[in-house]
This record gives sequence, structure tokens and C-alpha cells, in this order.
Amino acid sequence: MAKLTKRIGALVLRLAAFGAALAALIVMVTSRERASFFAVSLEAKYTDMAAFKYFVIANAVVSVYSFLVLFLPKESLLWKFVVVLDLVMTMLLTSSISAALAVAQVGKKGNANAGWLPICGQVPKFCDQVTGALIAGFVALVLYVLLLLYSLHSVVDPFLLQKA
Repeated sequence: MAKLTKRIGALVLRLAAFGAALAALIVMVTSRERASFFAVSLEAKYTDMAAFKYFVIANAVVSVYSFLVLFLPKESLLWKFVVVLDLVMTMLLTSSISAALAVAQVGKKGNANAGWLPICGQVPKFCDQVTGALIAGFVALVLYVLLLLYSLHSVVDPFLLQKA
């Protein structure tokens, strides 16, 4: 019964991580807004910034991985490799969120030293969508940290019991 509860808990965590990464991906991909100032037109979209593209690619990779792992049989020997891949996905999410957050911060606040003006006053819907994508990405990251801890516990615990 305890093993079944652990398995269901891990499945729920994996489903939630998949959902959060997929939500971050969808929200970022759909972020777009056009603004006009007199005769000048500005269109803000995620493809304008390399960090946002990286965020989208990283969340796509994590989403596909999360989806595939849901169908891995519990008896499979690949679960030890899943621990390593969970670590890789956690680091991928961490780096992509960090990069996208840095660019979003410059978009929101600007950088007076570099002469970069904030754009969120002109394209607030775009900035709100980017913020939502970053929040969903952070939720996915937290869930992946929990999954990593669970995976480590699941793989290391039986290994230690065999040594005793």
C-alpha cells in the first residue's frame, strides 16, 4: 500500500510539473502585443529576445520529457537514468528562467546606465503574459526540485537497504 501511495504521489508530481511547464510554454508562445506611438509602431513578441526563445525551447524539452516519463513502467531499469534526467531538466529550467527573468527585468525597469528604456508601459499585456509564463516556469522548477528529491530517495533508499 505504501509503494502504491508513493507511486501515485510521484505520478501527481510529474503530471503537475508537466502541466506547469506546458502552461509556461503556451503562455510565452502566445505573448504578443502591438503598440503605436504617433507614426511609430512597436510589436513585442517572445521571438524578439533570445532569452525568451531559450525559455520556450527549454520548457518544450521539459514538457516532452515529462510526458514521456509518465508512461515509463515502474519495473523499468531506466528509472535510475530518470534521476539523472530529472537533474538535467531541473538545471535546464533553472537556467532558462534565470535568463528570461533577467530580460524581463530590463523590459520592465529598463537600464539607465545603458540607456535602455522600459517597454512595459507601452506593451503591458505582453509584459503580463511574460510574467505569467515566468511564474508557471517557476512552479515547474519547484515541482522538478521536489521530483528530483523524490527520485533520489526512491533510487538511493533501496540501494542502501541492499547494502545493509
